[in-house]
Amino acid sequence: MNTMNDLTKFGVAAALAMAFAGPVAAETTWVMASGYPEDSFFTKNIRAFIEEVEAASEGELKIDLRPNGELIKLDAIRRAVQSGQIQLGEIRFGVYGNESPMFTLDSLPNVAGDYDAARKLMEAQKPWFDKVFGDDGMMVISYAPWPGQGFYTDFPVEDGSKFQDVKLRIYSPATQRMGELLGFQATILPFAEVPQAFSTGLIEALFTSAQTGNDIQAWDYVDHFTYTGSMHNKNGFIINKRALKALDPKLQEAILAAGERATERAFKLSKEASDETQAKLVENGMIVTEASPELQAKLAEIGKAMTEEWSAQASPEELEVLKAYQASMQ
Repeated sequence: MNTMNDLTKFGVAAALAMAFAGPVAAETTWVMASGYPEDSFFTKNIRAFIEEVEAASEGELKIDLRPNGELIKLDAIRRAVQSGQIQLGEIRFGVYGNESPMFTLDSLPNVAGDYDAARKLMEAQKPWFDKVFGDDGMMVISYAPWPGQGFYTDFPVEDGSKFQDVKLRIYSPATQRMGELLGFQATILPFAEVPQAFSTGLIEALFTSAQTGNDIQAWDYVDHFTYTGSMHNKNGFIINKRALKALDPKLQEAILAAGERATERAFKLSKEASDETQAKLVENGMIVTEASPELQAKLAEIGKAMTEEWSAQASPEELEVLKAYQASMQ
């Protein structure tokens, strides 16, 4: 038996087999970061997106999701994607409001107070986001609207005339300005401090979503939730363009298509989350009502004033976005 000859024949055969088999696609693993917990509808939407992408890749791409800020905090995700530390991330656009007024346009009361308006505003803003993120080596591939907002009070809200000097907790400079224009004593407080602030009398009311009301068990402090809608701030999926372009073109297309489907799904999930969390408030004894036409008119008036303030700070390009949105609402 000629062992060396047999080994040589085996080596040649193996080499030929590999040559004719063609290239074998190596599995690539991406990391995606999010600032929201696993049970959030935002994270559920991401999970569905990942499932679609991985199925389309046929084993070529795996995406490791790190939710709830466990890997990277929410306000650091954009930088991590830009630098290539991670390939994908979900951001909240309002976090970057100090960089450009455009990031806070959807925070102005009643500028986009329902889901249809929120969608039209998103479409008007897309070209601006495409350029700004594109210049930094990224793409926004999906958008997700937050549920609408409302007032938590210990009295029925009719036309807003009872708001004067009531101590209101809000969560952003835009909502603080809105509160002040409505007559509230408005204070920005972190979410975690809300229960103690109610207990000590630092606040008497809230302006936030039904989800937040459930999270803090608002029924322990107030009896009424008046849903106004008012604003639908946006999250977005951002992707590192260099990482995307390193993939097979067909997989690139599949990722972008999955991002578009994630946007459609997010609008549906957001509305469902709003309805479900309002129902939970009722289950826990709260009185949930829709805002009256009088209150909505007052909020629209305040929104108009705040939009004028916004416009004074905006660039010509940002003003064009606002004009395009307003034209789409005609």
